[in-house]
Order: sequence, then C-alpha cells, then structure tokens
Amino acid sequence: MNFYNSTHQHYCGIDLHARSLYVCIIDQAGDTLLHKEIPARPESLYNLILPYLDDLVIGVECMHCWYWLSDFCEEQAIPFILGHALYMKAIHGGKTKNDRIDSYKIAALMRGGNFPLAYVYPREMRATRDLLRRRTRIVRHGADLKAHVANTTSQYNLPPNRVNLKNYGAREQLRSTFDQPDVQRNIDLDMNILECYHRELSKLECHLEQQAKRHRPVDFSLLKTIPGIGRILALTILYEVGDIQRFESVQKFASYARLIKCKAESAGKTYGTQGNKIGNAHLKWAFSEAAVLYLRGNPGAQKLLQRFQKRMSKAKALSALAHKMGRAVYFMLKNKKVFDEKRFLTS
Repeated sequence: MNFYNSTHQHYCGIDLHARSLYVCIIDQAGDTLLHKEIPARPESLYNLILPYLDDLVIGVECMHCWYWLSDFCEEQAIPFILGHALYMKAIHGGKTKNDRIDSYKIAALMRGGNFPLAYVYPREMRATRDLLRRRTRIVRHGADLKAHVANTTSQYNLPPNRVNLKNYGAREQLRSTFDQPDVQRNIDLDMNILECYHRELSKLECHLEQQAKRHRPVDFSLLKTIPGIGRILALTILYEVGDIQRFESVQKFASYARLIKCKAESAGKTYGTQGNKIGNAHLKWAFSEAAVLYLRGNPGAQKLLQRFQKRMSKAKALSALAHKMGRAVYFMLKNKKVFDEKRFLTS
C-alpha cells in the first residue's frame, strides 16, 4: 500500500458523484476553510477553489466518473491523486456516513499522510483500455450464449452437437436440430446475437491492434515474442500495465497482477492469506491464460511444470508458472528485450 505524503498549504477532498461534488478544503493546520456541495461541472469547481490555487492538491476516491476531474486538474496544473477504494473503505469507515463527512475525511487523510494511492491511468490510453475491457465482457457474454445452446441440446435429450459455433456454417447447421418452433426460435436468438458479436468484434480487434501500434509499438511487439501470448493477451497486458516504470520492483508488479498471495500473520502465527481481490483481475486472467497456452506443444514448458509439481499440486504449479511468466514480462518491458525461452526454462 502506497500513501501520499507530500505537504501542501491546502488539501481538497472531494466526495465524487456523477452529478454533484461535495468539496472540503482544509489547511496545513487542520482548519476547515471550505465545505460545500456544487454541481459536477469544471467551471463550478474552478470558481470554488480559485482562492486556494497557490498550493492545492485534490484527492478523490476511485469510482467510475473520476476521468473528467483528472483531466481538469491536468489542464489547470493542479496535483491530483486517486484513492484506492478498498483501502479507503477500511481506513475512513465510521458509524455515521454522509457526503459532508466523507469529503472531510478524504482531505484529512491527505493532510495526515494516510491517503492510499491508486494509479491515475494515462489520459491518452484510457479510452482504449476501456474499449478493450468492454470487448472482454462481450466475449464472455458470447461464451454464455454458446453454453446456453449446449444446455438446450441436453435439455431436450438430443445428441451432443460437435459444431464449432465460431463458424457461420456450423451455426446454420444447428438451426435444423430442434423440431419445436419456439425452441428453434430460442436458438435462433442466440445465433443471431453471436453472428452480430462475431462481425463487430472482428473489426474491433483490428482497431485495438492499430491503437497499440500507435501507443506502445515496441512493448506490443515484445509481448508477442512469448509463445502462447497472441494478439488479445498482448493487448490486455499492454493496456492493463500502462507504464511499467510505475512499478518499483518485480514484487510490486506481481502483487498488482494478483500473481502472489500475501500472508496474514500475527504474534508469530500465520492465519492463511488475505488481499486476494486487491489488484488487477484482468492481468491475473491474462497471465493464467498465457501459462496454459504456453504449455501446448511445448515439451520444455511441460518439463518445467513437472518440476514444479514435485513440490506442489498441479493447480499451484500452474499458478507458479503464471507468476514466472509475469516476472519475465516485467523485465522484458523494463529492459526492452525479447523473450529468452532458454533462460526462462532454466532459471
């Protein structure tokens, strides 16, 4: 957990909502200078904080509508910090909760050096990352539709279909499987949505690849040198990592990617692990997928997995392989070097 510990004359804590802001400004001595609710508009905020701009920092808790406020602070050259939502929930919880109290607590956390920091993602790549995440949700919904087709086949006690629903011809073949018109209409609904998804996602993936080549062409090429990491996994790692220089060590990167678990200890005793949900779920998925795909048709990788399995279960061995791959990616991006498989398998 990283905290903001820079000192300023004024600390502005904002309880952020989609249509309103509750603003609290305190000084270095802890005295409240301003406490007011305003509309969530840049001009309203600027007019309110104008008398305190000489040395001001603005902090908010991370939620879905912080983008415009970060851009506003960047344009006005105001330091902006983003609070980690999970950590802040533990720190400023209390018996009474409202917008006025929350805004004051955010400002007080900044003044006291206890404001837990989240990453302010770069403005130029932010929209592309959100588009890539949206693609992931659509793909997963497509997988649910395919599962529904398979379950419907079982529901009516029909032989399991072996068709690949990615192919148009296979989807057409499936339309004649069911005799009842309403069941067939149910399947047609799934098929039509899948056809739309396939058409739109094909165009979207080409667009995302072009954006990656514009934003980080070197890093994108480096990631694709790893066997098992193709276009989509490379895009996911690239846009979820952002700037690799923000991680001071490979341990912090592995923690952010959920590749390691943290022990819970007290009085010399270990009580298992905690914080498994803190970090980037998209990176966890990407490295887990990459580890499985790396094993396919790769005798060297399979031997490495067997070596891990001598000390742990297969599930933990796969996690260890994903962790090792995450460490390799960290140093590849940090040093701008291609994947060295010989070194990866022997180290």
